[in-house]
Order: sequence, then structure tokens, then C-alpha cells
Amino acid sequence: MSVGATQLSALTALEAEAVHIIREVVAELERPVLLFSAGKDSIVLLRLAEKAFAPNPLPFPVLHVDTGHNFPEVVEFRDRRVAQSGHKLLVASVQESIDRGRVVENGPSRNQLQTRTLLDALAEGRFDAAFGGARRDEERARAKERVLSFRDEHGQWEPRAQRPEPWTLYNTRIRRGESVRVFPLSNWTELDVWRYIEAEGLALPGVYFAHEREVFERDGMLLAVSELLRPGPGERSSVESVRYRTVGDLTITGAVRSTATTIPEVIAEIEETTISERGQTRADDKVSASAMEDRKRAGYF
Repeated sequence: MSVGATQLSALTALEAEAVHIIREVVAELERPVLLFSAGKDSIVLLRLAEKAFAPNPLPFPVLHVDTGHNFPEVVEFRDRRVAQSGHKLLVASVQESIDRGRVVENGPSRNQLQTRTLLDALAEGRFDAAFGGARRDEERARAKERVLSFRDEHGQWEPRAQRPEPWTLYNTRIRRGESVRVFPLSNWTELDVWRYIEAEGLALPGVYFAHEREVFERDGMLLAVSELLRPGPGERSSVESVRYRTVGDLTITGAVRSTATTIPEVIAEIEETTISERGQTRADDKVSASAMEDRKRAGYF
């Protein structure tokens, strides 16, 4: 079997597993929702959910926790992608959480504030399951979770309370007030996601491909110059050819130098890299070795 055929076979198996997980959760739980940031992982997740129920519409809405610090290209893509498909989009705004006094802004990044906004949105919608696009290869704390990540009545996560999932059997039983985060892409890698995007011909925001952008270096990361973030003393900006491996709060999401303008070229770059996606591009994960786990314990994605 050729390398291409082997890769397609692996993608077919991953797709079948993810579709099975989505259908299983919808069959067992009452009010699911799909978390959609318009990032590459959530774009693949949305496509898998559509396949799970085609030709019928999605039996749940799509939810974006909007920091207000998004790349404009990503927000535009989010609205266009959801509108074209006729899905119901819910937007939980961090800015509204700040205005209501639910959270206090204390820095340029709003990533930490997403947790409270997400938990409030899940409670308001009475959602008992939230599909997310997290992968185990992203970060060490992600690897501690299984496909189903159970949360208590406060939305908090206890790693030691994870349930076994032998033979892809999923125990979806929850008590009143509890909920579950569901990660159908748990067994996917960054390369798998890109190969699936290529195989399915999925559209992406332009920030994922090489483009010219004014950036400056801080703590070993290339950050975009914007109204929200400017070079500090001793920092100088320059226009470079960059792309993004992940999208999020633009004040802490780093770019990588790149000339890859097509999906095959991006795949070739990823095949050569030895640095993880979040390790190279997310400043908030550099705060401490347990930064992600601390946020997840509090209710983060």
C-alpha cells in the first residue's frame, strides 16, 4: 500500500471514530453544544459533526467564546462558515463578562477570562455536553484527559477522576448539575488535522497561510502589531512573511516565519518541525509547566 493510501486509510479510521463519538454523546445526553473558534481543529470538528448527521441539520448549536481580541480574518470566517451551513451560532462575549463585573481585566491577554464566560454560557444554555477540538498532542495537560472529560457542578476538572474508556466504550452518565467535555479529535495529531483538511478540501482563515504582517519578537515569539499590542522599549517591529499554527487571543498568539501558501506546503513544514504547536505559538502556556492544567481544573476548555 502506498504512503498516500495508508494516510487516507488512517484518516478514514479517525473520521469513523470521531463520528461514532459525536453520535454516541448526542444519543445519551440531552443538550450538547459544539465549541467553534473558527480555528483549524474546530473547523474539522464541525465538518465531522455535519457528516455524523447528514443530510439532517446539526441537532445542537455552535458556540464561540469571543475574547474580543480575535484576528479579524478569523471572526469573518466564523460568521461566513456558520451562515453558509445554516447552523445556529451562539456567541459568548468576554467583553460582556467584563461589563457585567463577572471578570476583571488585568492584562493584555483575555485568555484567562474565557473560563468564566464559557461556564456562564454553558449554564445559561443548560448544556450538559460540549464538543471541543482539543487534541492530546497539543500540550501535556491535554494528554491527561480522555475522550470524555467530566466536570463537576462548578465546571471544574479533576484529573484523578477520569473514567476508563476500554474498547471505545463511553460512560456518559452524569449527575444533575454535572457536565462533560467531549474531544472527538483526541487521537488526532496536528498533521492528521491538516491531512484531513486537504482530503476534504476544507476552507480555512487566511492567517493559516504565509502572508506579510508587521510583527515584533518578545520572549522568543513573533507577536502581531495591532491596536491591542505594540512593541515595548527595546523591541522593534518589521514586516515578515509569517503564518499561524493556531489562532486565539492575538495578544499572546505567536506567528511562525513561513513561505507556505498552500496546504501541501504547510504539511511539509509541519513534518519538519520538532516544536509543538502550543509550545511555539502560545505565550500563556509558557507561564509555568502547569499553566494549562491549572486553567482546565478551573473549567477551561
